[in-house]
Amino acid sequence: MSKPESTSAAANPTTTSGDSAHNIPLSLIDFCTMYPGESTAATMRRSVDFARSAEKLGFSRIWYAEHHNMPQIASSVPSLIMAHVGAHTETIRLGAGGVMLPNHAPYSIAEQYGTLAEMYPGRIDLGLGRAPGTDMHTLGRALRRDPRAAENFPDDVRQLQGYLGAPEDSPVPGVVAIPGRNTHVPLYILGSSLFGASLAAKYGLPYAFASHFAPQHLENATRYYRENFQPSEYLAEPYVIAAVNVVADETTERAQAQFEEVARKRVRMFAARGAKITDTQLDDLVNSPQGQQIISMLHYTAVGTEDEVRAYLQEFAATASADELMVSLQGPSYEHTAASMQHLANTWKL
Repeated sequence: MSKPESTSAAANPTTTSGDSAHNIPLSLIDFCTMYPGESTAATMRRSVDFARSAEKLGFSRIWYAEHHNMPQIASSVPSLIMAHVGAHTETIRLGAGGVMLPNHAPYSIAEQYGTLAEMYPGRIDLGLGRAPGTDMHTLGRALRRDPRAAENFPDDVRQLQGYLGAPEDSPVPGVVAIPGRNTHVPLYILGSSLFGASLAAKYGLPYAFASHFAPQHLENATRYYRENFQPSEYLAEPYVIAAVNVVADETTERAQAQFEEVARKRVRMFAARGAKITDTQLDDLVNSPQGQQIISMLHYTAVGTEDEVRAYLQEFAATASADELMVSLQGPSYEHTAASMQHLANTWKL
């Protein structure tokens, strides 16, 4: 099957039909987006509503990503969001998608997620990335992270596995993560390049590709992972999660209009960096090489009606060789995002 070439599902004919994609599991990413005029407290309350709706509709899990110094994203500490959401939900799995491990001591992360695993048994997942999750200024001066810390990522993952395992597996003799020990919180390697694919394959761990914002290496990375996967005590066969954006509405035209508004807001956020600019200046940015590069990050986006979104996701799942899709619902407002969730649940027959 050929790779989808358009962000619009309607413009992307598919060779699959009906439910032949086997309706693989769908999960969600919640960036805890703060919309204009919204307080952080309101964002947190809305994330609870979002998770409860997802649980009711039958989504498999919801992930929260570590970001810092980003005015529109409130998920700087995924473990706290997960603890809060977990107290207001019953069954949906909650995960970090992910923790930027080089920002932290593995022991501290084992304690945090071990605590969550004891609070919500069988519901906690831990995705791990090596990127900073922020700008270099924040990384060095505020987080005080050594820029070379990412080089230790493979060893940090091994240390974390030890702390989450039996006490005798601790990488530091006599030091045990309490809580954490014997919880065996499931670990996932996140990535957008062959590095993550290689590490996940070598360690025998599930692999999640960030194709919702970094589409370039999706097929090569997932292919490499599957071809080089080494079974482990954690996983017998390779397991791929691929992230994809979704904008769904009752008509193609309305969905496309939403997507265009989302794309413009993204250009404003990353290119204008919060500066006040006129609509004309924003138009110029959108049409500039920089603006088009930012929009290209949304390459893998299903835009359209329920039928069109289903067809796109079926083809995308085949393109990515995915066992699960992690969906980032895009919309200019929470109302649009919530409506997309309902449309997605309808078409995927959750």
